[in-house]
Amino acid sequence: MHDAKLAAELKRGEPSSASTTPMSYHLYDNIMVRPALLSLLLLLSACQAIPQHPANLVVEGVPAITPELKAELEPYANLGGASFRGWATTQRTILVTTRSGDASHLHTMAAPLAKRTPLTRGPDTVRSGSFQPKGTRLLYSADKGGDENFQLWLTDAAHPEQAPRRLTDGKSRNTDATWSKDGTLIAFSSNRRNGKDSDILIADVRSLGEPRELVRLDAGGWAPVDWTADGKSLLVRQSLGNAASRLWTVEVATGKRTQVSPKGVTCLYQQAVFAEGDQAIYALTNHGSDFLSVMRLEVATGKLTLLVAAPKWDAEELAVSSNGKRLAFAMNVEGFSQLRCWNLETGKEIPVPTLKPGVLSNLAWRAGSHELGFTLNSEDSASDAWSLDLDAGALTRWTNRTTKPKKEIPVTQPEVVRTPSFDGLSIPSLVYYPDAKKFPGKRPVLMLFHGGPEGQSRPGYRGSALYYLNELGVALVYPNIRGSTGYGRTFLSLDDTVKREDAVKDVSAVLDWVAKSDRLDPKRVAVYGGSYGGFMSLACLTNYPDRFRCGIDNVGIANFVTFLRDTADYRRANRRLEYGDESKPEVRAFLERISPANHADRIRAPLLIIQGRNDPRVPFTEAERMRDAIRAQGGRVWFVMANDEGHGFAKKSNADFQFQATVLFLKANLLD
Repeated sequence: MHDAKLAAELKRGEPSSASTTPMSYHLYDNIMVRPALLSLLLLLSACQAIPQHPANLVVEGVPAITPELKAELEPYANLGGASFRGWATTQRTILVTTRSGDASHLHTMAAPLAKRTPLTRGPDTVRSGSFQPKGTRLLYSADKGGDENFQLWLTDAAHPEQAPRRLTDGKSRNTDATWSKDGTLIAFSSNRRNGKDSDILIADVRSLGEPRELVRLDAGGWAPVDWTADGKSLLVRQSLGNAASRLWTVEVATGKRTQVSPKGVTCLYQQAVFAEGDQAIYALTNHGSDFLSVMRLEVATGKLTLLVAAPKWDAEELAVSSNGKRLAFAMNVEGFSQLRCWNLETGKEIPVPTLKPGVLSNLAWRAGSHELGFTLNSEDSASDAWSLDLDAGALTRWTNRTTKPKKEIPVTQPEVVRTPSFDGLSIPSLVYYPDAKKFPGKRPVLMLFHGGPEGQSRPGYRGSALYYLNELGVALVYPNIRGSTGYGRTFLSLDDTVKREDAVKDVSAVLDWVAKSDRLDPKRVAVYGGSYGGFMSLACLTNYPDRFRCGIDNVGIANFVTFLRDTADYRRANRRLEYGDESKPEVRAFLERISPANHADRIRAPLLIIQGRNDPRVPFTEAERMRDAIRAQGGRVWFVMANDEGHGFAKKSNADFQFQATVLFLKANLLD
């Protein structure tokens, strides 16, 4: 029946002349229709009433998510925790982030395991904040829809009825906000001048006027990290990529810069702070070493002194107490954190209680005390806020799995497996095996790659990935291929620019190990990666098309040349240091040769692509480029793009759908 003729029939409530069979009719929306058509209309109406996915998602090729699947996944979709973000300065109260509605927000807790009081609200995630020294104001940053153009906001915890006040222009990217010691000034980095370079600005919270430009810098990567006690100087870090940086002091009155880190030396400085009456700086640095360690830098002379001799692992998470007498840091030992504390007056290490195996982050001392707060993420618990009182030697748990599953979720301890790559380099992987009694025989494998590439897959709570282990019997393998952090700067640099393919070759070594395992099935391997890990996922499918059943690309790079052209202006110079300068013909030719979008014809496995439209790091055009390239070759691709997300899905409704689509995809393509 032609559409026009059917419309006319429906309008009249009469049978079409195309039908000669007597039929009964029913009333639908004041129109007489046939029973079969009525069923179709009711079905369409039901589908409209109960959408298959959030309206802000663009979904292509993904089958309908059934109510039964949603119910099956629900216990694994609500496994969030809470992260410690700092201390209030006037009382023993902590600041945490935890999910509130569809996004994560800042809350305070006045006592361990007490009720959380929300301080921020809204549709977008607030990841961190800090209280005003000697005051009750809270400084925090938030972007819109994942665009990473962070705006700085002030709210008053003592007057929650007052609306937050924005300090920045509402358009530019503003980061690394740091309070002066007296709580009157805030220094931060901003690209408001041209969208690319990082100038240092200062806001006065007494007047709340327009922030003033302290120093104009014709480069990105500059950020304030600390103030002197008198507020007359700033400590500023200049990033020269992810393998090198410098430390400077800047006079607040004049903007005069002075380099305080040794000149002519290429090394990295992280988490630097003033100490000893501002005469010294403690920092994490790999000066003269392959590994990051705690060093004391004398401001007047530039002399460096190593706190811990001959490190064999990277140090991280440095924090110095407000009175300058205690220092805490964590060692990253094969991915697991080991907390260590020092008495700076005596130069001796302070014994600390043993923590559960996991990963520490966000170390911060409570002002006027020797109590250290931190986040601990362990295998049996999502991130939680903890504190350690060094004077009493007492550990305190402040939060306890803020969202409780409706069923008991078994957890699995990982094994660290090392495999020799093509050149003999040892490649570490975290491996999680499903329960052998419940799932006997050789099991399918989901291989997951971290982003960065300057990142590391580390132990900790697996969250929704526990579903794959517990319900599908899929083993999880997290390779830390060359270029990963945590294993020293030599390991970190082994994939730079034209050495990128060596990282892809590392995957072959891990696949060979899988093939030799008596617990893993080499014929059923899937690959999943986010950001740079998304590129690795695509590279696995193009370089090893017969060794992967399927792949998932989450905000991944499809073509390095177009990625470098289209990424945000403030990121481009930094990314060229890692991937190469595409403006050079020989580098451009290399990048084109290794880009997965140019080899879509090699991909034989189905692919799921996930992307945020507002992503400033890997633009959404990379996802569309890969999708179109595969479709042009007749390949199979599912596509999910969120119009209100950036570099990864942060909103719960979107993340839930991503999880549901991923499960469907793996059930259809890995488990058969």
